[in-house]
Amino acid sequence: MLTNIVSCAVIGLDGETITIEVDVSAGYPTFIVVGLPDAAVSESRQRIPTAIRNSGFKYPYSKRVVVNLAPADLKKEGASYDLPIAVGILFSTEQIRADVSRSIFVGELALDGSVRPARGVLPVSLWARDAGYDFLYVPAANAAEASVVAGIRVMPVATLSQLVAHLNGPGAIFPAEKLPFAGAARAQHHIDFSDIAGQEHAKRALEIAAAGSHNVAMSGPPGSGKTMLSGAMVTILPDLTFEEQLEVTKIYSIAGCLPPDTPLVRSRPFRSPHHTASGIALVGGGAYPRPGEISLAHRGVLFLDEFAEFSRSVLENLRQPLEDGRITVSRAQGSVTFPARFILVASFNPCPCGFLGDAERNCVCTQGQINKYRTRISGPIADRIDLHVEVPRLPFEKLEGGGRETSGEIRERVNRARAVQYGRLKECGALTNSEMNAPLVRKLCALDAPSRSLIRQAVDMLHLSARGFHRVLKVSRTIADLAGEPSITVSHIAEALQYRPKDD
Repeated sequence: MLTNIVSCAVIGLDGETITIEVDVSAGYPTFIVVGLPDAAVSESRQRIPTAIRNSGFKYPYSKRVVVNLAPADLKKEGASYDLPIAVGILFSTEQIRADVSRSIFVGELALDGSVRPARGVLPVSLWARDAGYDFLYVPAANAAEASVVAGIRVMPVATLSQLVAHLNGPGAIFPAEKLPFAGAARAQHHIDFSDIAGQEHAKRALEIAAAGSHNVAMSGPPGSGKTMLSGAMVTILPDLTFEEQLEVTKIYSIAGCLPPDTPLVRSRPFRSPHHTASGIALVGGGAYPRPGEISLAHRGVLFLDEFAEFSRSVLENLRQPLEDGRITVSRAQGSVTFPARFILVASFNPCPCGFLGDAERNCVCTQGQINKYRTRISGPIADRIDLHVEVPRLPFEKLEGGGRETSGEIRERVNRARAVQYGRLKECGALTNSEMNAPLVRKLCALDAPSRSLIRQAVDMLHLSARGFHRVLKVSRTIADLAGEPSITVSHIAEALQYRPKDD
């Protein structure tokens, strides 16, 4: 008997229909799975018969069982097809009698018939709703995650026997309750700006970066506060909207980084990979592409400490996402695009020993060592960073006191500036000034005569590239928004120019 059961594969961040065709017929006893399954799917031939038997049902050991995962040209990975395959076998052997044409099944089976959690359930739930299905059967551990999506009934399945009892006589499983939107949350482990002594110039740069979603790089000797400043950055960012929470949660769900007790990521991500991280770990990839650190930092902060210690080839991978806000991973099976709209916060020492230019300690590096160290950060990467800040060593007098403002006070200004940007850019498909393309910059960053004269001199004297020119205008627009001024003035241009790297 031939049976069709519907499941879902997650490609990138999107779902795709997988039709599981199960045929149980007379013939040489065997269990065949076709349709480009990976090792985890192929091993279901050992899991499923045992799970069916241990759940109290009969597996057709004397029959020929053929399972086709359609479309056959799409690579299938993971163990989440166990549950729909088992349901198809039980349908074909007439141990289940129900209409499941409007249902989706996802889940891994244990040998005792219990249903284990799967990755990527939130994208599956969104896809199932948009595709018009009524029921989504998921592992009980994933029910809270799937129930974030309104418009579809999420059915939490604990065991295979429970599912069969429900399908044969509804009532054994009840739809999961929809989680109310609890608003955004704030990470509690990050330091507050009021805990950081001095460094007002660096704090101002971080405020501008938070307001306009600009990238920032900090250079200074060891112990000057670069890491503390970077850790505090996330505390001055606006709260995540519900739509942004869904975006971030989809990425974490696919990557398998969503904690069991956290159905929705409610706080801004803060990712800090070590400088030994590989290119794949940073931007994503693998045989079956998974999101990397830049995508896990989407709508949040990517902090790269010891920026110049990263391999140059690894840093060069940041070119596309820093420009476009997304990363495209290409493999033989096809290309997958992940979002990567993050704020890059990079910190590094001015030289290998860290004391070049320090007033109190002498640098012991040779010129060759300094040149080699600095060339790890290429010109194109440095040009994509809007704000370059020097963080000097603090004298004792400033170390004694704390900061002037709390993160909450700074965040209020950032929120006001973001609100102005949203009102100006909402019709253009952008959220912040950093996302403006060249036509938008020309339209929304008009300059008066004195401002035009100043930036013309800067282009000639600082040898600004076209990208650098546009980034100065974007930063100037953000500074004007923080000041509550409708137009860019000379003072805004002058402040934006002081954040350009000295060797431009």
